[in-house]
Amino acid sequence: MDVDARRGAAPPAVEAGAELDFLEALPPGSERQREYLSPVQLVWLRFTRNRMAVSGLVFLLLLYLCAALAPFLAPYLPHTRFPDHLYLEPRKIHVRDEEGQWRRPFVYKVKQEVDLENFQRIFVPDTSARTPVRLWVKGDPYRLLGLIDTDRHLFGIAEPEAYGPLFLLGGDKFGRDLLARILFGARISLTVGLVGVIIVLVVGLLLGGLSGLLGGVVDNIVQRLIEFVRSIPTLPLWMGLAAALPADMRPIPLYFAITIIVSFVGWTSLARVVRGKFLSLRNEDFVLAARAASASEFYLIRAHLVPSFMSYVLVHLTLAVPGMILGETALSFLGLGLRSPTISWGVLLVDAQQLVEIAVHPWILLPAIFVVLTVLAFNFVGDGLRDAADPYAEMDAS
Repeated sequence: MDVDARRGAAPPAVEAGAELDFLEALPPGSERQREYLSPVQLVWLRFTRNRMAVSGLVFLLLLYLCAALAPFLAPYLPHTRFPDHLYLEPRKIHVRDEEGQWRRPFVYKVKQEVDLENFQRIFVPDTSARTPVRLWVKGDPYRLLGLIDTDRHLFGIAEPEAYGPLFLLGGDKFGRDLLARILFGARISLTVGLVGVIIVLVVGLLLGGLSGLLGGVVDNIVQRLIEFVRSIPTLPLWMGLAAALPADMRPIPLYFAITIIVSFVGWTSLARVVRGKFLSLRNEDFVLAARAASASEFYLIRAHLVPSFMSYVLVHLTLAVPGMILGETALSFLGLGLRSPTISWGVLLVDAQQLVEIAVHPWILLPAIFVVLTVLAFNFVGDGLRDAADPYAEMDAS
């Protein structure tokens, strides 16, 4: 019996828990596999075969988890200062001493010296004294996830004032741990993208949907508004809106204001695509049947039209997050966005505006590496979702 004759028949009986093995055993992209997989399962299976996309997704999940557990993972809180260790370079963790003997992980004591050639203060290891690196160390008190009061950190050393703080990624000009500040800054920089795409989703679907569904005057007004917004250069527009904010605005209102600013342009491209989709779908039979049943326009958008192209919307939002992260970073770097004491990756990069500082203390550029890796990871995930959601894509046998 050929495939067409079997189409519509129930899948052959398999043992409990062996369904996934049965599906993966079928030839990738074959008619039988497409027949037994739901659309969501088919998209997920295609996505998991894209190694770059899966790697990007794993990296993002770990980064968000680290941001949520930042006070536990970092040995110090971001505002804890060590005045005697300004611009301390990244510490090296050793497992062998000067005699070549294996030891539990430790760090040497650091002492200050003056480089007479460059007239700079430097830190050098003192191999005569060392202290072990311990797990579950008692340190600065904090509230984990905003719920649990504790003072335990994942790792650290005893007497950091005497042996030098354990700055794995170095310290800044105020003697603060750069690792802690990067992890805490991820909370702001990463959530700006998520909150921003929610704004883009709501505004883009609403205005684009009404424009495509109603047409006429509403369509003309929305399209002229989109053209006006898109005709303004993005960065000058962001800078102008950010400069209009009060200089004494408190951190939380400023955070949401910056989020709205970076979302101000992003909704236009989604609204245009949604309008085109609605124009092509509003005369379909299922839409006309819903209207005949007295369904409201908002119900048509929510229950019928949007689900028909939700895969594209998810891909668009995934690819929009990096642009919003870069927007917040650029505004904060230029001094028009978030400001200290608020911590974000853009705020951390303010110290990197001077080439002299970068030449002498290159580790202050590390937040930029996290920005680049995060943007690449989002792009990999977005490309993977776009390929996986394509109904005409063939599954990669690799």
